[in-house]
Amino acid sequence: MRILGIESSSLVASVALVTDEILTAEYTVDFKKTHSQTLLPMIDEVAQMLELDLNTIDAIAVAGGPGSFTGLRIGAATAKGLGLALEKPLIHVPTVDALAYNLWGARELVCPMMDARRRQVYTGLYRMDPEMETELEQTAMDAGKLAQLLNNRGEAVIFLGDGVPVYRPFLEEQLTIPHFYAPAHMNRQRASAVAALGKLAMEQGGRFGGAFLVSSDDFEPDYLRKPQAEREREARLNPEGAAGKLPGDV
Repeated sequence: MRILGIESSSLVASVALVTDEILTAEYTVDFKKTHSQTLLPMIDEVAQMLELDLNTIDAIAVAGGPGSFTGLRIGAATAKGLGLALEKPLIHVPTVDALAYNLWGARELVCPMMDARRRQVYTGLYRMDPEMETELEQTAMDAGKLAQLLNNRGEAVIFLGDGVPVYRPFLEEQLTIPHFYAPAHMNRQRASAVAALGKLAMEQGGRFGGAFLVSSDDFEPDYLRKPQAEREREARLNPEGAAGKLPGDV
């Protein structure tokens, strides 16, 4: 089975091919370039390096959100275009699930943190030993509430994601539990994790955890929150009520 993975939910642009149990190729860049400039050339280069006929892939797994609205839209458009052209299905993989899957096998509780701004993070809680289990489905949450939740659980936790450097000083002040931070090769989004979860979904009848099979026509990103422009418009129209609509706000 061959699964092409696409990840574009943050600054990271990543493309990978998982063939059966092997990560055949991965191309990941974490730099300030638009994904419209990077994704298709990365896919083309991977295909050329592997002498890969894209018609031979079984499905395209794509990070389905949350994350950057622009990045998710570009990733979705790229995946949908390829899916339609190749007549292949797509696999919607929750971004936070895939980020957590980087730490498969960890004994501690795994807590991805993506910076959602306005003191919010996109996060979730996962167990990875012996298999991946979701303790808290991906959500937008106030960083203070997340710290309180983790303290109340009283378990050791590993953090990863682009929210870590933003909130690490805050976490150091607030947390009373043992906590650790994933190293550089594990702490950002990777298309290999997206493809691997997509493969599991294909093998298990079209769904694994939050990942699910979907047609190219029906694929839609899961933003979890409204776009910033829409939130700002609501705030202007309803200054007292708009802020309360964000998950986790206090």
